[in-house]
Amino acid sequence: MPEVLKAPLIVEFPFTRSLGPVQSAFLTGLRERVVLGVRTADGGTLVPPVEYDPVTAEEIRDLVEVAPTGTVTTWAWNHEPRRGQPLDTPFAWVLVKLDGADTALLHALDAPGPDAVRTGMRVRIRWAGERSGAITDIACFEPYDGDPLEPAGHEGVFDAMVTGIVAAARLDYVYAPGRSQSAYINSLSERRTVGERCPSCHKVYVPPKGACPTCGVATAEHVEVGPRGTLTTYCIVNIKAKNLDIEVPYVYGHIALDGADLALHGRIGGIPYDQVREGLRVEPVWTEGGRYPDHYRPTGEPDADYETYKELL
Repeated sequence: MPEVLKAPLIVEFPFTRSLGPVQSAFLTGLRERVVLGVRTADGGTLVPPVEYDPVTAEEIRDLVEVAPTGTVTTWAWNHEPRRGQPLDTPFAWVLVKLDGADTALLHALDAPGPDAVRTGMRVRIRWAGERSGAITDIACFEPYDGDPLEPAGHEGVFDAMVTGIVAAARLDYVYAPGRSQSAYINSLSERRTVGERCPSCHKVYVPPKGACPTCGVATAEHVEVGPRGTLTTYCIVNIKAKNLDIEVPYVYGHIALDGADLALHGRIGGIPYDQVREGLRVEPVWTEGGRYPDHYRPTGEPDADYETYKELL
């Protein structure tokens, strides 16, 4: 049995979000070392604030300041902090009900060890030295044994309100494609495309998944397909992706390789984007040392008849 491949994989992108009036005031307040909640119709105060009452679904905008001190309601110890977490030394994740709030805020507590943390302990906010209008303006919580701090009664009106945020979303994991896709990837390194045939319906799936998506039975018979195929559908990309060295506009489409019963996706090149069409016959273009086709280009053959690929749309 061939070796099953595995490799580290990082999925990362910037997530941009605009803020409504409530979240705008909350994050701007953090920049100014002010914690704001929102008061519901029944008199409760929610921190972090939300724009709609979670019970009645009514819109709520009555902002109220709460204290930077509070009480731990529950906690969990983090022995090994990960990249991007609030502290780079072991700390506790805590839910803190700030004085004046009726809900708890999740953040980090800087403590020397788990024996120093308990439900009911008093804590206060440690503000970040540089603040920009984000939850990270709260560096963490720290133990506090002083008197409760009284809020000043701020109503949430600031100069230069924060109106949007950009958060870097990232997922690090090890991807193991399994037996079938390992064989598929290895075949691509030899400039071949290999799928698997279902023993029940006899369809050939590329890329293979190890089981037929229609019949649900295991697939093991390897079948080489292509290299040529038919473009079944496509889209024109007009927005340039970060770190992608391809000029826009370009075409990305689904390609049914000859002998396959499932279309795979790939970039279409070698033809003006406004001349690309369904039924276009294409072939792979490999780069030196590439482990998969860089793109697909027209073969010069007549377009495929719609009846030959309509089931693969």
